[in-house]
Amino acid sequence: MSATHTSPPVQGTFRFIWNEMKPRPPFWTPFNMISIPIIVVGMVILVYRFIYGLGSVTNLNQDYAWGVWKGFNVITGVAFAGGAYALCFTVYVMRLEKYKPIIRVTVLNGFLAYVFYAGALILELGRPWNILNPIIGNDFGYNSVLFLVAWHFLLYIIAQFLEVSPVVAEWLDAKKAYRVLYAMTLGLVVFGITLSFLHQSGLGALFLMAKPKIHPLWFSEFIPILFFVSSIFAGISLVIVEGTLSGRYLKEHIGIPEAQSRAILFGLAKGAAIASFAYYFFKLLLFLHEGHWDLLGTGWGLWYLVEVFGLTLLPCLLFALGYRHRSLGIVQTAAWLSLLGVLINRLNVSLIAFNWESVNRYYPTWMEIVVSLTVVLVEVWVFRWFVTRMNFYPRPRAARAHTADGVPAARLVETA
Repeated sequence: MSATHTSPPVQGTFRFIWNEMKPRPPFWTPFNMISIPIIVVGMVILVYRFIYGLGSVTNLNQDYAWGVWKGFNVITGVAFAGGAYALCFTVYVMRLEKYKPIIRVTVLNGFLAYVFYAGALILELGRPWNILNPIIGNDFGYNSVLFLVAWHFLLYIIAQFLEVSPVVAEWLDAKKAYRVLYAMTLGLVVFGITLSFLHQSGLGALFLMAKPKIHPLWFSEFIPILFFVSSIFAGISLVIVEGTLSGRYLKEHIGIPEAQSRAILFGLAKGAAIASFAYYFFKLLLFLHEGHWDLLGTGWGLWYLVEVFGLTLLPCLLFALGYRHRSLGIVQTAAWLSLLGVLINRLNVSLIAFNWESVNRYYPTWMEIVVSLTVVLVEVWVFRWFVTRMNFYPRPRAARAHTADGVPAARLVETA
């Protein structure tokens, strides 16, 4: 894509970036007014946590060493980031150019998800400086699944950073850097997809050693495969939700024609329907193989049926129905239900159905919930800043460049 205006001179780059850091109107929006107090309170809680320790803000105990920060931010958040590798595989490997207009923003979303959600590991480590142990070689086991996951997280974050870097270089008009970074794209995509296949399933493999602690309805030797498959339709569902919200609240920054946007969303719905059906069918086979019919009449069994039928099969059918009848409303409803289903499943495995017979149950404190919301909201703020200033979406032809002190703050590109 080529810029249609003169880029800022080298000597004005820092002033350009400084001007871009300033908020743009409108500022007093409902989202800002709701998110800012939550973020402020969350930051205060985090300061308190790092001064007085985990016990001062969490309900973690000897039976539950992992709380909602890991169960939601890490275990679930990484699944939601699966749209990046799924779309990269679709565009760069399967050569389906139809989805190319959203590939940049999808990779950005995946990159930020890993930075914030995988980075949230620091919050729940009693000694957060030990997060460097797998990297610097301080008493780790090469055969450890956690060692594999840690290295894959690190390498994947680096790969995604390099994948989004061409957009930043384009924004700064660093032409040589752009050419070098763009030439690396295909190799980075293949590398990133390989890492995703491994660490998405690796997260599930972490629970293989916890068979005595996980309820039989949720434990399986195939948890790694279930985690991997569920990350596909979870990631696609988040792309649908993010695209819908962006189209509503950031439409002046998006130059994708409505007909093309609808075609993309319906194509995503078809992919989500196929992936979610594969996941449901696999869950059904595992249940029939294990034969836990006697557990269905219990409270845990009813909760399991809600997850499998209400939050897995139902969204699958809605995706197919929405695609068949070209109904965006049905597709969007299916996407939200699908995200809720993956969230419930990951929390069931990591928290709710974990140590299910323990009398010392874990319930997150209000402070843990606020911090989790803070992580999500800060990511949304950062995502919005990137999207409104750089060409992660194709820009409208008639878009106007914002200027500050004569320094252009956005580039104009032709609609893809």
